[in-house]
Amino acid sequence: MAEQISNAAAAQTAMQLFLEEHCASALESLLFNPSTDDDQDVQSLEIDMHELIEFNYELAMLLLESPSRYLPLFNQACVSAQRSLKESILTNNVATVNQDAQVRITHLPNHPVLHRTRVPGSDDVGRLLCISGTVIRTGLVKMMETHRMYACTKCRGTFSVGAEIEQYNYIPKPVRCLAPGPDFCNSTAFAPMDSSDEHQRCVDYQEIKIQEQVGRLALGTIPRSIVVILERDLVDKAKSGDSVTITGVVICRWRPVVAGERPDISVVIRANSIQVHSDQTANISITDELRDEFQTFWTEHSAFPMRARDKIIAGMCPQVYGLFYVKLAVILVLISGVARCDDAGLRVRGEAHLLLVGDPGTAKSQFLKYAAKLMPRAVLTTGIGSTSAGLTVTAVKDGPEWQLEAGALVLADRGLCCIDEFGSIRESEKSTILEAMEQQSISVAKAGIVCKLNARCSVLAAMNPRGKYDIGSSLTINTALSTPLLSRFDLILVLLDTHDEQWDTRVSSFLLSGSRQTEGTASEDQWSFDKLQAYIAYVKTAFQPTTTPASEQVLTRYYQMQRQRDSLNAARTTIRLLESLIRLAQAHARLMFRNKVLLADAVMAVVLMESTMLSASVLGVVDTLHTTFPEDSDLFYSELEKLVLQRLGLEHLDGHTET
Repeated sequence: MAEQISNAAAAQTAMQLFLEEHCASALESLLFNPSTDDDQDVQSLEIDMHELIEFNYELAMLLLESPSRYLPLFNQACVSAQRSLKESILTNNVATVNQDAQVRITHLPNHPVLHRTRVPGSDDVGRLLCISGTVIRTGLVKMMETHRMYACTKCRGTFSVGAEIEQYNYIPKPVRCLAPGPDFCNSTAFAPMDSSDEHQRCVDYQEIKIQEQVGRLALGTIPRSIVVILERDLVDKAKSGDSVTITGVVICRWRPVVAGERPDISVVIRANSIQVHSDQTANISITDELRDEFQTFWTEHSAFPMRARDKIIAGMCPQVYGLFYVKLAVILVLISGVARCDDAGLRVRGEAHLLLVGDPGTAKSQFLKYAAKLMPRAVLTTGIGSTSAGLTVTAVKDGPEWQLEAGALVLADRGLCCIDEFGSIRESEKSTILEAMEQQSISVAKAGIVCKLNARCSVLAAMNPRGKYDIGSSLTINTALSTPLLSRFDLILVLLDTHDEQWDTRVSSFLLSGSRQTEGTASEDQWSFDKLQAYIAYVKTAFQPTTTPASEQVLTRYYQMQRQRDSLNAARTTIRLLESLIRLAQAHARLMFRNKVLLADAVMAVVLMESTMLSASVLGVVDTLHTTFPEDSDLFYSELEKLVLQRLGLEHLDGHTET
């Protein structure tokens, strides 16, 4: 359509024609599903901006440049299109025109002017744009009066005065009669009307605050936040911690002017549509070419699967030499296992937690920072200065009301929360994260607000031991952490910086020639950061591994043996130990690109768990810090499998093949 749009009537006609041609099914849903209190989804009609641009470029540009003028016209066009469709169908007695239908604009063109990662400023006032961010605060749902009816005492006419969204929904008192009529009435005597259908003049209203996504900002940039106004069916679409994309109009807002006070003007966004990204891989593009590349990679290495696995692990934190088990453990925590939910609604978490306990200079913080970069949704914080409210939820007083502002664990929902200097958190505040680590939720009872927020995240923590690590003492004494907190970590890797001349020589050579070594032939097969990030995101969604009889025997026997050993690890040998083994085995199966937990996955879960047991280990003391990548990965694993099965008394499973 290439007609010239000269006035508002022509624009509304073009909008109605577009809706009738491209949104016929959505219009039928509005007609045959009238809005009720129980069904709010039928109050809006979504429009793809790309389709509108193809239909009429001039109309789309007018909508982008003057949204405050043309969006109400679109809503009127939607009502007119419903009437037209109702007249054209035979069963018009069943159809009901939705007078309050709202048009929602989605999928703006991917242009820096329209798609923002930073908070808009005063130059953007009046524009329609799209911004992505994280919800950090949600307000209460209120009733907003959209307009108020007045009756003139002189001419007996009635007229309405609309609320001014720019003045915090303030309805100004009219200065003269505005009632339509042939005679001009200049009366100043009128009174508000008391109508029985008063609820029709009120809509749901909510304010939320979103913050810029930290992963998209430059280093050292402090993320800013902006208030977003939600109306009608958009309320309660997002909660604290959600990653959202808001399409709306940037407006200025100020309080009613008071004599003697300086006006406080702020920039806010009046949302037109909101999209909640429940899937954390929304920011990672996994193309069909990448899927084929992953499939081809494992097909080529089908004869040597462990060698293929080690190539993937080598891409994890390549600037750190060795630490094979630590790199494997971090990747398994990022991938995690499969969450289970029974018929009664009880949920068993699939997210794994890892605690790194080690001497200074053992690259603990390096792993935390690299893992936070790998995950599309991650929060990195330190224990020094972190309070219980900063980790969970803070009650903030905004004007006369109290609101909840999300902390680190809530912001990391469906992602990763990295806590450095974990031992520096005060003892009274460590207990606040117990519920978040096991039940994956945070219960709040603050300032008269009682609710529960999701915190479905993996926790990757690092800390120094309490003084010099004593192998003969339990983990509780060495880490000064309580038993309930230690039992919630699936893996606790201890990195002891013992003096080893051969190890020190190899590390020194790696550091001095690191810039040249990464370009050599040894790293040609090493996966890039983007490829590793895409692989982790893909296997988390593509595979839901289930256990096999052989793997169940290994995990069960190892759990039984640990329960019968000495009491140095009483904090670890609970039923949570078995659940941790299952999660690690499922994560290893995902890493190996399969949907079944085989014997190899169970053996590797046992080997990783052994590095936590130290004196109570079945395989003997494992020096986690001084582990390097094996030269022949498959031969190394076959010897490891024989040793594990022999110590567990399951020699009959040696060489066992599963399909």
